[in-house]
Order: sequence, then C-alpha cells, then structure tokens
Amino acid sequence: MSENRFKIVFDGTLQAGVEKSTALHNLAALFKTDAASIERLFSGQPVALKRDLSATEAESYLQALRKTGIEARLEAEPAAVELSLADIDDLPASTAPADTATEQSPYAPPQARVGDTLPAFGQLQAFTTRGRIGRLRYLAWTMALMFVTIPVAGAIFALAMGTVAASLNTAITIGVVLGGAALIAFVVVSIQIAVQRLHDIGWSGWLWLLTLVPFVGSVFPFVLMFCPGNNGANQYGAPPPPNSTAVKVLAVLSVVFAVVFVIAGVTGGLANLERDYANESASYSESSDAVSPDEADSASDAAAEPAPPAVDYGKDEKE
Repeated sequence: MSENRFKIVFDGTLQAGVEKSTALHNLAALFKTDAASIERLFSGQPVALKRDLSATEAESYLQALRKTGIEARLEAEPAAVELSLADIDDLPASTAPADTATEQSPYAPPQARVGDTLPAFGQLQAFTTRGRIGRLRYLAWTMALMFVTIPVAGAIFALAMGTVAASLNTAITIGVVLGGAALIAFVVVSIQIAVQRLHDIGWSGWLWLLTLVPFVGSVFPFVLMFCPGNNGANQYGAPPPPNSTAVKVLAVLSVVFAVVFVIAGVTGGLANLERDYANESASYSESSDAVSPDEADSASDAAAEPAPPAVDYGKDEKE
C-alpha cells in the first residue's frame, strides 16, 4: 500500500496579532522573491503552496510556513491509482499520463526549500537600528556599554591631566574634543540598543524620542526593561536568539548595580538631611548660650517693672 501524500494549502488567513505587511515581508524572504509576487497569495482563494509531500515533509514545511505568521493547513492528496504492466496490452501514446510536474497552481510562488531558508531567529547586530533584542539582552548590552565607557573616560581624563603642566589650553582642548566624541558615541550606541528593544516589542524606533519628554523620559527606560517582546516574527524581523550565559550574567549585574545605585542615593540623601538638622540644632544651641544669666535677669526685671503712668499735659495747662 502506497504512503499517503499531502499538500499545503493557504487561503490568506493570518495568525492572531500578525499584520499582513509582516507576513508579506517574511514570505518574501522565505521564497526569496519580491512582495508583489507574494501579494497574489492573499486573494482569498485557496492556493496549493506545496504538493505531493510525505507526512514528515508536510509537517516540516507547515511549521516553517507558520513561522512567517500565516495559517496554512495540510490536505490529503487524492490517492493515486496503482497500475500493473501485466494488465496492459497496448498503450497508445496519446493515453500516456501527463507530466504532473507541469500541473502546478498559477498562484504558486517560485520553488524553494522552505525548511532551510526560513531562519528561526534573527541575526544580532550591535551597531545598527535594525533587528530585535529582548529584555535581558537590552540590560546586558547597556551594561557592556558602561564597562567600555568608564575606562575610556578615565583614559581621556588622565591624558588631559597629564598635559596640564605643559599647557592648560591644550589640556582643555583634549578634554573637550575627546570627551565630546566619547559622549556622542555613547549616546548613538545607546539609541541603537533602545531602538532594537522597541522593535522587539513591535513599536517604531521613533518612540525613543519620548525619552526627551520631561517625566515621561524618566519612566520610559523601565518600559523597555519590563515590557515583553513579540514571541514570533513581526514587521522588524524574526525573534532574537536565546540568551547566552554571558547575557544573563551581565543582565543580573546591571540589576544589582541599579539597586546599589538607588540605595546609595537614598542613603546619601538621608545623611544630608541628618547633617543639616544637626547643624541647625547646633546653631540654635549656640545662639541660646550666647545670652548671659545677668542679661536674662535684667531683661526679666525690666519686663516685671510696671510702666509709668501717662501724663496728660493738656489738663495741667488748663488748670
């Protein structure tokens, strides 16, 4: 008995939460063709994307297609008729079976090895605004950027201080030029990391400009740290690869340093308040001790003496 054969059928249905533009982009990358050719698959009519597949092949192709964001389905091919040469006497040339390779849907895209051409995860790119990164990788890359920036800033400061003895103007110039270049590089890379994190959520990278808005800018980094990304592919590409051990370690260090920074800030603020209170108390005590006991008794006696009676000079003149 021959093995059952299957075909993959698509009628334009998309997975929940997947936009048509995202599916078009992913399918075009999968079949290595342009979006205009893929657009014909969304006519609403069932289209056979792949035919004559075994159960294993059909399942592999179906899983690959579903990663693009579409909902394809398997359908059984009609059972083939088994012929025996012993039952055939004379077979006219005109009755020879047609080549099934030519019987292909006009809507079928160019042939491609579906299971091999669709990447399960996107490629990581550090210095660009393309691609996606998850929450842990966002924290890890930010921490790595800090580890690079601090030594560079220290080297620039040491170089500037080393030239102070020779020329103060030269030291200032070195500090301004090199320090400004390092600051610009830090800001640019930080923006690129944040934009990739926004892409993972499915948001536009232009939303990074919200960090420049008062109050909103102080809350927005927490949105990038805690908001989960899309599980599957979106309009910005395939999901990022799984987190490595180094990424997890750097992410934990980033959280620890943030907690220590917050605790140090709160402790320093309370210490300043306590110091100010102690200084004010000491000032008040010194001002109280500056008044001697004799002056205090004189002031109390003066306050205790009755005031002299008022004299009406106008009455005396009339008398």
